[in-house]
Amino acid sequence: MPRPTSRLLDWFGVDDPWERRRPPIGRQDVVLAASVEALSLLALELVRSSGGFSHTDVPAWAQWLAVSSGAVLLLGRRRWPLTVALLAAVHMFVAGVTMPEVMGQLSLQVIYFVALLSGVAWARDRRGMVVVVGMIVLFMFAWITWQFALGSTVQEWLDDEELSEHIGLFPPIPAAIAITLLINVLYFGGAIAGGGVSWRSARARARLEEQAATIAAQSGRLRDQAVVDERLRIARELHDVVAHHVSAMGIQAGAARRVLDRDPDAARTALANVEEASRDAVTQMRRLLGTLREGEQAAPEARTTEAGVGDLPRLVAEVSGDGLAVTLDVVETQQDAATRLPRGVGLAVYRTVQEALTNVRRHSTADTVSVVVRVDEAQPAPYAEVEVVDNGRPRHGTSGSGLGQLGIRERAATHDGQVDIGPRVTGGYRVRVRYPLGAGS
Repeated sequence: MPRPTSRLLDWFGVDDPWERRRPPIGRQDVVLAASVEALSLLALELVRSSGGFSHTDVPAWAQWLAVSSGAVLLLGRRRWPLTVALLAAVHMFVAGVTMPEVMGQLSLQVIYFVALLSGVAWARDRRGMVVVVGMIVLFMFAWITWQFALGSTVQEWLDDEELSEHIGLFPPIPAAIAITLLINVLYFGGAIAGGGVSWRSARARARLEEQAATIAAQSGRLRDQAVVDERLRIARELHDVVAHHVSAMGIQAGAARRVLDRDPDAARTALANVEEASRDAVTQMRRLLGTLREGEQAAPEARTTEAGVGDLPRLVAEVSGDGLAVTLDVVETQQDAATRLPRGVGLAVYRTVQEALTNVRRHSTADTVSVVVRVDEAQPAPYAEVEVVDNGRPRHGTSGSGLGQLGIRERAATHDGQVDIGPRVTGGYRVRVRYPLGAGS
């Protein structure tokens, strides 16, 4: 078990590798010193005007100098904390010997307190701080002890001569020195403890900032990795999209070749289908490749899903149950419009619903979810829209990384989609993505 001394040294940060940054003298220090000096001089003159210095013959200019020089020390309390603490201790001793009435003023006592507290709070050399502050405290209490011993001797002489009158339980002079000792214990102890708390708070803030920076960097790397993974998945989907169209083109071209001589109309129809399929494939390929980073290594081949709007009932059935009711509505302005969606858009709709329902299961208190797919082929702005709305609140302790939503946004970007994700004013959470349809879908 560590000894009390070791625990105390650990508390003050001795041998701690962290060093508190000492800022240069700035506006904050100048304002503090100027304000303290103005208030101190005002208090000094108020005490003088009330007759508080009637028992001292120190000239007024010396009193002003004592107060002003003490306030000036506060300028460097953060830049040179231990030096300022030592100078404040010397100032206290000199002023206490030459003009004790002035030294006892509240304004100067505040200056000494702040100087000692700053020495503990801002010192970078923690061992040096312990030595310097220890010397200051030992010297001050040696001075008080000497005063106590002298006061006891004086009290004995007064008692022998029967010149002292006891009012309370203790002799007056030792009682006065004892109360002075108690006040100084609280005074110096409070300054040292306050400085230690300030230093530890600054260290805790610095560590939290370092941890926040580390977490931010890791989060950035995770987000980048998520983007790479999602785009590689898109690349694999691109393979299937292009392969589908190229196969269709090959079949139609072969049919046109076989009937070219005996049925020119059928050949023209087949060639028109080849043209349409090639245009659709090139358009989708261009949009998908535009989102992929150059130079990324290919991921291992994996099976690309054939899912689309027609697979949503199965997905909804899989997610429903265990306290969660999921409804699905497919709204088609034109009959069978959903079945005519481009393959990439249909897959994007499916993935969006899949991710949204997964997030509801993991991170929400919702018990009902509504999935609505709207398809409108009417010109001039045909579109396909998917909207997933729940009635829950975020479940405590289950905050996600945000990578799923990032994937939704990335996938929507490949089709020029518009994304609206967030809590609703009336309660619950909504994921809505609208994909424009047409030649560029």
